[in-house]
Amino acid sequence: MLGKLPKRPALRHCAVISAVGLTVLGLGLPAVDGDDPGLARFYRQKVAWGKCQGMEAPKDLQCGKITVPLDYADPAAGTLDLALARYRATGKARGSVLLNFGGPGGAGVDQLAYGGKDFMGLTDEYDVVTFDPRGVGRSSPVSCGDGAEATTDSSDDSAELDADPQAVLEEIRATAAACAEHSGPVLPHIGTVNASRDLDVMREAVGDKKLNYLGFSYGTRLGAVYAKQFPDKVGRMVLDGVDTLTEPLTEQGVAGAEGQQKALDEFVDWCTEDIGCPFGQDPRTARKEVERLVESLDEDPVPTDFGDEFTGQDLVGAIGQALYSEDLWPSLQRALTSLVEDGDTSGVVGFASGGLTVPGRNGDGDGDGDHSGLVDTEDVPLDNLPAALMAINCADDPDRPSAKDITRNLDRLRAEYERASPVFGRYRLTEVLMCYGRPKGTDFIREKVKDLDGPKMLLVGTRGDPATPYRWTVQTARRLGSSAVVLDNRDGGHTGYASSKCVHEKVDAFLLYGSLPPSGSSCGPAQDD
Repeated sequence: MLGKLPKRPALRHCAVISAVGLTVLGLGLPAVDGDDPGLARFYRQKVAWGKCQGMEAPKDLQCGKITVPLDYADPAAGTLDLALARYRATGKARGSVLLNFGGPGGAGVDQLAYGGKDFMGLTDEYDVVTFDPRGVGRSSPVSCGDGAEATTDSSDDSAELDADPQAVLEEIRATAAACAEHSGPVLPHIGTVNASRDLDVMREAVGDKKLNYLGFSYGTRLGAVYAKQFPDKVGRMVLDGVDTLTEPLTEQGVAGAEGQQKALDEFVDWCTEDIGCPFGQDPRTARKEVERLVESLDEDPVPTDFGDEFTGQDLVGAIGQALYSEDLWPSLQRALTSLVEDGDTSGVVGFASGGLTVPGRNGDGDGDGDHSGLVDTEDVPLDNLPAALMAINCADDPDRPSAKDITRNLDRLRAEYERASPVFGRYRLTEVLMCYGRPKGTDFIREKVKDLDGPKMLLVGTRGDPATPYRWTVQTARRLGSSAVVLDNRDGGHTGYASSKCVHEKVDAFLLYGSLPPSGSSCGPAQDD
């Protein structure tokens, strides 16, 4: 659960920090590889694995690093180190499976350390490897600084946008300058196009001729970009919780609001079956009670143990996090009961901050591996996740609405978002500002990542996914072409591998043995018994 942190980065702030920006973003360039003389030294390196330092981790987890060029267009311009972690194969390894847990902005090293049990079946044949992408975690983390939160500290950002759009946009510009100041030289070179190139250096460094890969959520975008840039290097690739490659961020926000509202309705149906549900036993009335609770907290925020105020939009962010998995529903119900009956925010604050500790902040780390050049966990900025999410999404998106466009379209957008969700619409509306004022991001993903000519890959779409709607799986499969094989997970929650035994078995069968299910086959809750 939530650790005792110096300052709580409320999830509402995470969303709004996502709407603030950077100054320079790297554009998509033609793919390059180890045949480029300037890159040869990067492709010759091998990972020196050792014990993990500066974090609390299982004893059998090993850590290491690779060095990559800061700018692939100018490999001599500087380098950065990327943090890696692995669980070794239990026998003789046939290679590695590289994992990306999503985000964008998720630190893979910590997630593998604390959630590695889900992947132990793969260690029958493979080393299971993950990494912190550039700009994330221990890999030159980006940040918008302590002042970034203050510039966006409002209990109703959409209302401020209504009252004085220009003032809000000027705040975003000010925060953009803070992001540039605190993020360092990696900032202009962040994004999926460069992360994909890093992935290819990583593939060579772990000794694999082909990339075997399992990506979740945003990690599916990274996998698809890799498959386009390096088609001859693709091994067995699984994309679970498939991201869109074409929809602009504003449309993604609407899709997210719709998905979260559907998941919330399902949670409320479940909650009202219990006499302990804080919203009563009638689902229709309970949904209105949730809306009223959000409205009342926006009007009259309550204090938290951290000394700041907890608003309705903070609550929306907390609920959204908890809806990613049905396993979290009992904890969410208890947290909401404590909030409604006692005014106790501790439970919902845990979800608002991501529901996790910051691993290793109190760890002493006694490893003996070579990790020089990597950022210690204690030095990872608390806002790294939202700052990286914003930076990567903006680097990947070429759309840049002007202030005039935002103001002119605000009423239409608000109505569209509120139709999508009376609870999440206003919260997600800030995504229309995510990349305001930034230079144009790459058009490589939207324009070029399609019509793949390579090995078959498995795409897993979950029908009730609140973050990556199933239609994105279908759309992306059509876009990628004959290489894509779709597995339809007729269940809920974000991604399927960790929650569905059926999905888990089919993914492992493909990665371990190359056995693909027929395209269009399905898994369902009944198959998990």
